[in-house]
Amino acid sequence: MTTKQESRPNAAAKPVRWAADTVATIREGSRFRLDYSATSLWHVDRMIDELRRKATPYAAVESELRGFGAYAGEVIIRQAGGEWWATGGDHWVRTGDGRLWDPIDEAGRCFAGPGSLRLLCRDATTGAREALDRRPR
Repeated sequence: MTTKQESRPNAAAKPVRWAADTVATIREGSRFRLDYSATSLWHVDRMIDELRRKATPYAAVESELRGFGAYAGEVIIRQAGGEWWATGGDHWVRTGDGRLWDPIDEAGRCFAGPGSLRLLCRDATTGAREALDRRPR
């Protein structure tokens, strides 16, 4: 007996793992559950803000930020039906409307101050839903 297995593009391998590791680490460290919802990104933005307020050096949290960004990318993919794209070691999310988003870079912007993974997700999913609504039926 064989079972059909859902496959994901090869570009998804690393960011999916980074996101899953982040979910597990947060669950163990803070007992907070990241559930891949858009609402959970509000908590992620707050965690990144807390790292910044503690004046944590970027180099010390670079992998955590990558994980937070990958988690946000997975939220966008689950909400908007997108997929991971990779080129030269960089990973982006391509939503169903063809736009590319860089949640991993956005996590770095959050740490620097002006970014927001929650707002990135809102923008990505709103545009993708509108594009899907405009498709001929």
